[in-house]
Amino acid sequence: MNAIDLLKADHEKVKAILTQLSESTDRGVKKRTDLLDKLEMEISIHTQLEEQILYPAFKAAGGKDEAEMYYEAKEEHRTVDALVLPDLKATDPTSPEFAGRVKVVKELLEHHIEEEETEMFPKAKKLLGKAQLEQLGEEMLAMKASLKKTLTAQKVAA
Repeated sequence: MNAIDLLKADHEKVKAILTQLSESTDRGVKKRTDLLDKLEMEISIHTQLEEQILYPAFKAAGGKDEAEMYYEAKEEHRTVDALVLPDLKATDPTSPEFAGRVKVVKELLEHHIEEEETEMFPKAKKLLGKAQLEQLGEEMLAMKASLKKTLTAQKVAA
């Protein structure tokens, strides 16, 4: 599978979870909690696929503009992974604050996805070519399966 197609499919999954989460009500505590867990797992896996496989290849194949895109994308990941998502997880799902934070996470992720799909991915297609994107996609599929297994096992053990 092509790396970019795989990442775009992940984006669609994340956007669907975000839509469900933002449409949920403060009475749907279990639904909100389950969706948040699902979102966290998807984002964790997706971030690692991008940062360990696609981004380094993109940066290595490009120049100064691509290096800037690389660092901006990594910073957006850090903002969501280290700041926004942990705050959301620590927020009472029945509170108005939860709904506000969901909106912010949704806006940040939609902005990030939009930039990747309209700027980074088209450049990556040109820079890396079909064969390398296919090879990166295979690496991503293997890594994704491994990460899912590990994260699911950690969750069961917790």
